Amino acid sequence: MKYLLTASALLCLLAHQSLIAAPAEILSYQSISSRVRSANPELAAARFHIDEAVGLASQTGRLSNPTFDTGINHNVQSAEGGIELGFSQKFPLTNRLALEKEIGAAQIKAAEAEVRNAERLLVAEARQEFVKALSIRERKTLLKKQKQLASELAKFISDASERGEISSLDAAQARLAALRLTTEERRLETEETASLGKLRPIVGLAPGIAVVLSGNAPPIRLPAAAGFTRPDLSAAKIKLGAANTGIALEQARRRDDLEASVFAAGERIEDAPDGLENEGIIGFKLSIPLPFWNDNQGNIDAATARRNRQEQEIKALTRDINHEAQIAMTEMRQWAELITELDSTLLPLAKEQTDLLENAYLQGQGDLQSVLISRESSLELLASKIDATREFQLALIRHQAATGNP
Repeated sequence: MKYLLTASALLCLLAHQSLIAAPAEILSYQSISSRVRSANPELAAARFHIDEAVGLASQTGRLSNPTFDTGINHNVQSAEGGIELGFSQKFPLTNRLALEKEIGAAQIKAAEAEVRNAERLLVAEARQEFVKALSIRERKTLLKKQKQLASELAKFISDASERGEISSLDAAQARLAALRLTTEERRLETEETASLGKLRPIVGLAPGIAVVLSGNAPPIRLPAAAGFTRPDLSAAKIKLGAANTGIALEQARRRDDLEASVFAAGERIEDAPDGLENEGIIGFKLSIPLPFWNDNQGNIDAATARRNRQEQEIKALTRDINHEAQIAMTEMRQWAELITELDSTLLPLAKEQTDLLENAYLQGQGDLQSVLISRESSLELLASKIDATREFQLALIRHQAATGNP
């Protein structure tokens, strides 16, 4: 009995746990950017590029370590010998160290811009999936209304068919129309699952966490003309400046470093007829490199080619940005015109036509096929408006991502 009671308690506990709602996260269009910045693992990994650039920059522009020189000698045929101690340090003859520091600082700024660019792309992707999921839920809401109306119509026809007032074929056709809406709803549920599945990892959510979409997507309004603030374009320009500095750096590397040394030496020599004597020496030595064989021209040419390549890449990127922004703006205008036409003309006309046909059919003055076709046309127009709104908002997101203006 004790074991039975324990098992029953465990079963009740498991049943209770199954009724507890799964954890859920509320997401809105406005909160996506902050979620991406705080929870996206790819962006967190990209930020280490900044730390890497800071570490590399702190290592540049430094003098090489000094060297400690020592030597000892002994005459194998006598007691003569000596010892020498010294320090050597290399110094650049050009402004090489300052140029290296300048390039290191530019690399930090470029890394920061690249992280902002990664954030731009992730936020745009997350917003697109949010808009898609929100559009699917609007379609599902529309389908529920259509299912309710279709079920009411099917019930009316079935009752009339039982009374012998309407053909049984009409009743079967009405039920088939309602089942088609159910199939469409299941298809939308599958699309919603796929869209939310793409959204979760971008905003740092685990697969089992439910997502509650809050608020609405941006309104149907064309954005004002604005300049470009793309972080990848900023990074490219920073790298171009660093490439120009790199040419100067390679030119500065034509001259090797000057080496200065100070040393002290002690010798024990035999001075006949006085015998062995100790002598001390203090000296300074300077090694000046002569640029005879290596003028570093190959590295200068490579740095110049790198600068020229980056100039062309900036031109190509600027052209692509203009193209993306213009295409997105054109798409927004076209979708906005379609939405206006649907709201002002097509949807009111379709609703009026459907109401007339339904009333005529209910009064025995029309056929069911015309009613179903009209209802399906109205549904397609409403769905077209939802799709057009979604495509407008997706084009708006692409335009914002292209120009860097959220």
